[in-house]
Amino acid sequence: MKKNVTEYMLGIEELSVKCREQGMIDSGLYDVYDVKRGLRDINGMGVVAGLTKISGIKSHEMIDGKKVPCEGVLRYRGIDIKDLCRGFLEAQRFGFEETTYLLLFGKLPTAEELEEFKALLAKGRTLPTNFVRDVIMKAPSKDMMNTLARSVLTLACYDKHIDDSSIENILRQCLMLISVFPMLAVYGYQAYNHYEKGKSLYIHRPAPKLSTAENILRMLRPDKGYTELEARILDLALVLHAEHGGGNNSTFTTHVVTSSGADTYAVVAAALGSLKGPKHGGANIKVVQMFQDLKANVHDITDETQVEDYLVKLLHKEAFDKKGLIYGMGHAVYSISDPRAQIFKASVEKLAHAKRRDEDYKLYAMVAELAPKVIARERRIYKGVSANVDFYSGFVYSMLDLPSELFTPIFAVARISGWSAHRMEELINQDKIIRPTYQSVMPEKEYVELENRF
Repeated sequence: MKKNVTEYMLGIEELSVKCREQGMIDSGLYDVYDVKRGLRDINGMGVVAGLTKISGIKSHEMIDGKKVPCEGVLRYRGIDIKDLCRGFLEAQRFGFEETTYLLLFGKLPTAEELEEFKALLAKGRTLPTNFVRDVIMKAPSKDMMNTLARSVLTLACYDKHIDDSSIENILRQCLMLISVFPMLAVYGYQAYNHYEKGKSLYIHRPAPKLSTAENILRMLRPDKGYTELEARILDLALVLHAEHGGGNNSTFTTHVVTSSGADTYAVVAAALGSLKGPKHGGANIKVVQMFQDLKANVHDITDETQVEDYLVKLLHKEAFDKKGLIYGMGHAVYSISDPRAQIFKASVEKLAHAKRRDEDYKLYAMVAELAPKVIARERRIYKGVSANVDFYSGFVYSMLDLPSELFTPIFAVARISGWSAHRMEELINQDKIIRPTYQSVMPEKEYVELENRF
């Protein structure tokens, strides 16, 4: 048996060489055919592929006919994210539920509408009989995103109206998924933690009167306990991750798969597959791992010179994962600042102080200050580089004692709100399948009969 497996793998290795040889495309051809790699122009700006009323991003201003970078702005349904967060933070109110309402329905809810909506979400926090035992507990995996996608696809089997594409039915499906996503994510982790890591199994039911953030902490922790500060900062994280324009990878995936006529469960599973990649939703895990490596390899983490030397090594592919990246720095859209990171920063400092991790916060603040200068010098990039939301979110999740396996699923718990809004917007406004064009650069060949192939 061992010999057969070895021979099989050798065969795969030989075939992979052929895949590489035939898969390579001369990079110069992208310029010849004016192809926007990654759907981005030469300046890194995304190619406009659609219209949306759900959210908007501003990263530059036009001055004298030229694009000039400016402080980043993010608006949900036209409302500045900073004003939105200030509103519920100052009122000491949890904000994710009203943010979800805003994204779905285009307006801020009244007090009465908000209470009714929260009650609707609470009513939806239930799974089919024995679903946890028969689906989530079976084949537990460290890969929570695959576990989450499997659960979503299995839920489709319980929906008698899966193919009804009316907005009323799509909204019903989306609200149900928004309600149960925290359960699917946390229960998936609990199953893995028990069956794969040998720890005790806890399956706590969500409480109807609690917010999404509170229920996540309640279901995750053995004693169901959490502080108000912990819950409010997790709630803020959910708001900041709920939506980010129609052009991000997973939201674009939502539009593409929706345009094909696929059902809601297939659309959401596809979006989850997109989000799980380290270039998208998995980036905050890399930030945490990078800082762990920094602390292990820098003698004095309070010495700016030593920390700067480490950052230089990162860029020169001499440290951490040797990819040449300082994770959490820079963004495809923002240059001067990421508004989400700015909002997060003040709350991160409060949590760090409460958790007695002030030294860690000082280190993060130092890297946030040094990294843009190091990148500008070593990479000769002068458009501006700043800390993005992932720079702080991983640190927050680690202080909340969230296991790293749940970092990206928590992102999904937030982003399902944005995906749902975009799915409905696509259905309401489009009747064509999204079908981009790829230019073939393969030369023509003559067919050769089998006995004449060498």
